[in-house]
Amino acid sequence: MTLCSPAPFHDEPLAVAERDRCDYTIKITKEMAASGQAPRPVRVYADGIYDLFHQGHARQLMQAKSAFPNVYLIVGVNSDQLTHTMKGRTVMTDLERYEAVRHCRYVDEVLRDAPWVIDEAFLQKNKIDFVAHDEIPYCSGNEEDVYKFIKEKGMFLATQRTDGISTSDLVARIVKDYDVYVRRNLARGYSARDMNVSFLNEKKFLLQNKMDELKDKSKQLVENFEGKRHELIQKWEEKSREFIFNFLELFGREGRLNHLWNEGKDRLKNALS
Repeated sequence: MTLCSPAPFHDEPLAVAERDRCDYTIKITKEMAASGQAPRPVRVYADGIYDLFHQGHARQLMQAKSAFPNVYLIVGVNSDQLTHTMKGRTVMTDLERYEAVRHCRYVDEVLRDAPWVIDEAFLQKNKIDFVAHDEIPYCSGNEEDVYKFIKEKGMFLATQRTDGISTSDLVARIVKDYDVYVRRNLARGYSARDMNVSFLNEKKFLLQNKMDELKDKSKQLVENFEGKRHELIQKWEEKSREFIFNFLELFGREGRLNHLWNEGKDRLKNALS
């Protein structure tokens, strides 16, 4: 089946209709869900910030979606206000993060402004059967693990993190090559103000870009000269061979001049005899 539309938000008609169809009085155990015998779709909830959405996020959601044979995956995304208070600044806005997640193929529904800590009222309201997250305890304020309540209820599904990729890793890469990216964006028309770059740094980066342009042009000139030099040498070799051949044809022992000289001598001898 080809998907041609993003996952609905939790308050949109498709998501509301799906939630209304769910008979939450039927409690589904892990064994029932794993066997594929559940009488309705298993509603699995995963949450996070999902800043700079990457393959690590996608793999986590894939694991949540494939935890059981018939999963309806709801993904909660924290708002800017909550995230900036609890964890710090994000690169993307919450609207951008909502859109990034709802375009992931594994997601069936996106819940905007998700809570930092899940409680019983939230589970009941959204008819959640299981919550998927990695097993590392997630501390927040006085909470040793915000998923402790879920684990105690037997509703926790452990997912595996993807090594070598995280939002922090991506930010670290950008910071590491800060000069390179600033120079690239200046060359592409971004202003220093757009990137919060000082006047002096802007001039420094622009000068570096000009120096790189000069280096590239110099390299190209040298390469062009080398190409022309080889072409001239090749032509000279061809012409020199032609010149030598013509010279020998004219002045050599078997050349035309030698034949004319010999013919002239023979005629002179015949005339004198």
